[in-house]
Formats: sequence, C-alpha cells, structure tokens
Amino acid sequence: MKRFGLARVLSKMGLASRTQAAAMIAEGLVRVNGKSIRDPEFPVRMEIDKVSVDSRQVVARERIVLMLNKPRGLVTTRQDEKERATVYDCLPPDMPWLAPVGRLDKASEGLLLMSNDPVWAASITDPSRHVSKTYHVQVAGLPGEDVLARLNAGLPDQDGLLKAKSVTVLRSGGKNAWLEFVLEEGRNRHIRRMLQALDIDVLRLVRVAVGRLALGELPKGQWRVLTGPELALLDNA
Repeated sequence: MKRFGLARVLSKMGLASRTQAAAMIAEGLVRVNGKSIRDPEFPVRMEIDKVSVDSRQVVARERIVLMLNKPRGLVTTRQDEKERATVYDCLPPDMPWLAPVGRLDKASEGLLLMSNDPVWAASITDPSRHVSKTYHVQVAGLPGEDVLARLNAGLPDQDGLLKAKSVTVLRSGGKNAWLEFVLEEGRNRHIRRMLQALDIDVLRLVRVAVGRLALGELPKGQWRVLTGPELALLDNA
C-alpha cells in the first residue's frame, strides 16, 4: 500500500494547500489513527489510516472547479505581504479552500481557474499536456507583418526562446491593435516579455480561454462553478 506524507494527504483530499496543511499539523490539530502527529511528512495510507483535523475525521471532498473573471489589479494569491487586494476578495468568505490553477499577474485579467483538487490542477498545468491558453492583448501601435513574423518565429530571452503557438491580429485602427496569442507554455510574464523585446507597449492583456473552455460572458469580478461538460473540455484538452 502506497504511503504519502500527511501534509500531501490533506492537500490531495482538498482540505488545504500543503503549506496550510503543514501549519495545521505543526499546531497539533491533526491526528492519524487517534495519535497527534506534528510531522508533515508522516507516512499515511490514504485508504486505511483515519485522519482527523481538530477532532473531526476528514474525508475527501468532491472536486470543485470554478472560473473567475479576474479583474485587473488583483494579485493571484491567498495572502499578500503588501496587503494588496487578491482574487480571493471576489469569492464569498465561506467558500471551501480553493487554489488558483496557474496564475495571472496583477495587471492581467480574464479567465482564472480555481480548484480544491491539486492533483487535477497539476494535470491541467503540466507542460507536457500542451493545454493551450488564449489571450487577447491590446497593444500600442499597429504591428506590421514583419512584427507578426518575428512573434510567431519566437524571440530570444535570457531563459531561452520565448514562443507562442500562434499570434494573429484580431482588429486594429487608430493608434492601437488587438492581437490574439495562443500559448502552450506559460512562463512568467511570457507575452509581456515577448512584446517588450520588440518595444511594444501592452495596454491590456485578457485570458479568454483555456483549451476549449471559453470565458464567455461572465462579468468582471464574478465566478461560477464549471459544469460536467465544461470539465470534460479541460480533461480532454
């Protein structure tokens, strides 16, 4: 029978992040088979050992996955050392523990997935699965064919070549344009770094889809739980 560290077990059961679980264990709130355990790496047999938190036996929670239309200006974290507003300010205070599936930086907006199932979340963000993410990006200026060619070919960066699956013009006019980026990997500030390399200013950056799951008409700052068919779109991506 395979064993897992206690903090990992609590995370896999959708009760807390590993960091939060380790803190609960350190506080003496967690018991395994009636014995208080303070070691987050204590080996546990998930289908055999009885785990309780604060004297209540825990069971695996049903998977919850929701989409949030993240507003610009929120950071994607539970707590911020600078006390900035976070994506959790969009959720009700009695919402069960959820963690972001991937991230959007403070200045970016749009589709953010959140789930209480870290194993499922890892499968969605695993680079080897090549789950695409689609972004609509408003830029200053009107990029020509030469700029699009360079973006589609990839641009050298200190961390290696920054590439997109595709970059196309959605619409343009006046003094700016909207581009569509489709990525199959997501490095830190990936799109912004690509455009910065060409001295192109980003005015807005909105994630509009993950795989075939689209943000749709969900209002800014609002969230909803995904349906079974929508989860299938992600699982089959």
